[in-house]
Amino acid sequence: MNAFYADHSVQRRLVEFLGADSLEHATADYLTHSDGCEFDTKELRPPGELEWFLKRDMDIARSLADTESCLLHLDVEYVNFDSPAEALVDPWRCFELQEPVVKVIESLLMEWGVQPLHLITGQGHHFVWRIRRSSEVARRISALSPAPEMVKACMDRVPQLLVGKIVSSDQAAFAATALLIEFVAHRVKQKAARLSSLPVEITAVHVGPCSTSQREMISIDISEYGDPLHTRMIRMPFTNYRKPWVTGLARRLGIEKEIPAIRSIPLHEMDFRQALKVRQVDRDVQELAHRACARIPLQEEGTSHLLDSYLASRLRRFHEYYYSTTHDPKERWPETYDRTPLGVLPHCVQHVLGHPNDLLLKPAGMQLVTRCLLAQGWHPRHIAGLIRSKFENPAHGWGIHWEDYEAGTRADFYTRLFAGLHLTGLDRLVDFNCTSTREKGFCFLPSGGACNLEPSRLTLLSRMPHE
Repeated sequence: MNAFYADHSVQRRLVEFLGADSLEHATADYLTHSDGCEFDTKELRPPGELEWFLKRDMDIARSLADTESCLLHLDVEYVNFDSPAEALVDPWRCFELQEPVVKVIESLLMEWGVQPLHLITGQGHHFVWRIRRSSEVARRISALSPAPEMVKACMDRVPQLLVGKIVSSDQAAFAATALLIEFVAHRVKQKAARLSSLPVEITAVHVGPCSTSQREMISIDISEYGDPLHTRMIRMPFTNYRKPWVTGLARRLGIEKEIPAIRSIPLHEMDFRQALKVRQVDRDVQELAHRACARIPLQEEGTSHLLDSYLASRLRRFHEYYYSTTHDPKERWPETYDRTPLGVLPHCVQHVLGHPNDLLLKPAGMQLVTRCLLAQGWHPRHIAGLIRSKFENPAHGWGIHWEDYEAGTRADFYTRLFAGLHLTGLDRLVDFNCTSTREKGFCFLPSGGACNLEPSRLTLLSRMPHE
């Protein structure tokens, strides 16, 4: 084990983040590495094997699933579709651009009475807290769990080594927590949009060029809630951030020497400027470990206040409407979703639905389809059903492992998100036009062809709810 991980304080903080004071009592379901790779059951190890990762100086993540608690997690990061390494090459600017959003998050959580663990990672911030699975607020949240058929579908994908650790009630609670976190993201976007010099979007949905002529934005990344609980993890503080090297991004761009080695750290008694300096120096990170607790805080009273706000919200009413129907049964798809009349849709949407791999996997692709089908009068749950039918069609040659992930849950998450942003009045459709669609890279108009999104936009605006 190298000198950094041999430090007793660093080891103690890692164990704290796993939910206990000793590895024997850790509550995380598993450990793995997360940089640049999808969920892989072969890479999962029990918390007791933490030393295996430390000896290899790897990046380390813990499972979002926990034997005692429900974890709530919010991720914010800078995204640049034209210069994907920008946050690593110029972190000072990119973290400065995130500050208005971070301040809004801190203010909202304080308003509800939630005090999370705040972490700095390679490109942004993580906020994480927990409630006991046996608590009253956990029971109230779990009672909201939608779509039991999707819960079952997710449970059918739990790998054998996690069977018994992750049970149906865990997945149901996770599905309900997704609604709550979506509400938080709505509030953050609503308050931060007017304060930020960059677009503030939920998930990394494509945007058009900004004043810098680059397609850059701040992402409130809650995409983990679009997959089964057992596939999701959280990067651990005091561990390596190796994503640009593991993915090959640094090598492809020829910037290996421009990116310093860094570690994820808690934002403790410092601002982000100090944190950006500390995270590059192992000695400073070790000193931070001597005084900064990494235990995920228990926040049940604040989460209860957050839940009350959600239940009184317009978004809650939309969620009830969304789940008032179900996807068409799979055996009926040949006569329902497979017979969707594409000719009445704008050409860009026809192209996305006709060539879904990988256009329909991208948030912007699902956003475009959702908006146009809403304008056609589709119920949003059936839009998700159509997207799911594409995901589950092997003829499209999906590279994603749908035996681990779950197509219906993924389709529901993104469709619900984009439909909800519009039907609650938060999405004003300023980028729902041919120029913006072209700038995002989602215009596929053939030479001499004609396409116009304006009729769909006007239809949706006519149905926009009043303030």
